[in-house]
Amino acid sequence: MKILLVCLGNICRSPMAEGILRNMIAEHGLDWHTDSAGTGDYHVGEQPDRRAMKAMRDRGIDISDLRARRLRPSDFDEFDLLLAMDASNLHNMRAVAPSTELAEKARMMMDYAPGHALREVPDPYFGGDEGFVAVYDMLTIACANLIDDVRR
Repeated sequence: MKILLVCLGNICRSPMAEGILRNMIAEHGLDWHTDSAGTGDYHVGEQPDRRAMKAMRDRGIDISDLRARRLRPSDFDEFDLLLAMDASNLHNMRAVAPSTELAEKARMMMDYAPGHALREVPDPYFGGDEGFVAVYDMLTIACANLIDDVRR
């Protein structure tokens, strides 16, 4: 299974999701591949936001090795599932897809957390540290459910 996590700049939500997911994949001993990307090119080559790295590090997950990159049309061929953090990015992802069939691989991250009140992962970039903690909590629920769902 190959999963791509996608947000706007690939420095907050999607690298956090990738870090959480790859940590859970390792805990379950799964042979899955993860990556993350942004629909925008604002931060290509940069590390995740320092607040994202801190929120993750405080929970025992290191994402300092990740670097932002932009979503490519070829990602739809390479990955089995592409998960958007919000509806705007989902729309932008599907517009990049090489075909309508491949665009079907793009879905919302929070579809894997149906009991959660929010359907989109809010962008914590313009807020404080508490936003990154809330995003961590949301993504942890969605990633755990994703693993359970795919393994069924």
